[in-house]
This record gives sequence, C-alpha cells and structure tokens, in this order.
Amino acid sequence: MRVTKFTHSCLRIEGDAVLVVDPGGFSERAALTGADAVLITHEHPDHLDVEGLADALAQRPGTRVYAHPDVLPKLTAFADVVTAVEPGTAFEAAGFTVRAYGGQHAVIHQDIPRIANLGYLISDGGQSVYTPGDSFTVPEENVDTLFVPLNAPWMRLSEAIDFVRAVKPGRAYALHDHLLTGTGAQISNGHLERLGGTSYAQLAPGTTLP
Repeated sequence: MRVTKFTHSCLRIEGDAVLVVDPGGFSERAALTGADAVLITHEHPDHLDVEGLADALAQRPGTRVYAHPDVLPKLTAFADVVTAVEPGTAFEAAGFTVRAYGGQHAVIHQDIPRIANLGYLISDGGQSVYTPGDSFTVPEENVDTLFVPLNAPWMRLSEAIDFVRAVKPGRAYALHDHLLTGTGAQISNGHLERLGGTSYAQLAPGTTLP
C-alpha cells in the first residue's frame, strides 16, 4: 500500500489498483490520474471537485465512486458509476477493503445545518489507513496510519490531539491543512508532536509515505 498525500484532504492509495479519497477543489487533479475507485467523505467543495471528477471519469469511464446517499444528488452526471455507502458498511474498492464510519459532519455552528460525512478505514495486506473527513469519529479497529485534521472552521486543536490519543495509531499525519499559514502550522504541529502520543508529521503535497 503506497499512500501519497495531495494538497488539503486528498489521498492517493496504490496497490494493485488506485484508490483516491476526497479529490477536492484545493487538491491537484493529477491525483485522479489512473484512478480505479474514488471515495468521497462529504459534499463540501474542498473534498469534492465535481467538475474535476467528471473530467477524470470521462478519461476512465470504469472508475467507481463511493459516497454517502446524501452526496448522490451532487453526482447525477455520472450516477451509473456511483455506489451509495452507509455508515458501518464494509465493501471492496480498487482491491482494498474499506469500512465506512461516522455519519455526520462536525458542528461548524448551531445555526448551520449538519450534513452527512463518512470516515473511511482502508486496509490491504495487514496495513490500514484511516481518513475521517470532517469529523473526529474514532474507528473500532486498529489503525496503522491515521490522517488527522489540522485546521478547520469546525475544530479546535485540542480535539485533534484527543482524536489521535483515542485512535492510538502507529503513526499520524496532518490532513485538512491547506487553510493554515506556515506559522500557524508550525505551532499546531508542535503541539501534536508533543501531545499526540505517536509519531506525527505534516507532509508536503505530493509526498509518498515510506
């Protein structure tokens, strides 16, 4: 399992096939090149670039897309390749075993309605990667590699630290990090490194994990 972190919340996971998570408007469209399957955590445009996804599907019509039922109205242009996924569902995508967790986006403000959100635990050959979307939902299974949101309108850094502690992964990396300045990221990263309880780092876009 090769994991490449693209800008913000997009991950590209390669094994015998290619799985892409959250190709949003901040991430590089190249992440979708050759993708066999795509997982969408929720409908916000920093996680779902509908136009970019449509372009990728035009080049590779066999690509499958998985998302919560509430996201499907955003995907009507290519509904024939979309599969609805409910929280708790386990399925196979691009040869990887995937389990969906959660169900709701974290609260931004009480006046803003909450939307659907899924976290995905992706496993292959005894290795696992968990990406929570815009939530701090803790999976029930062991996690080797955790991607932890670093900055967003819906979160506090203390929640990110407690999330890493609750999951107890083998290692953790920053996710949802495009909204921070370099100075802000340095401060937040320092706290996560000291207090998260595991190996942690923020990756430059395009970095593939060892």
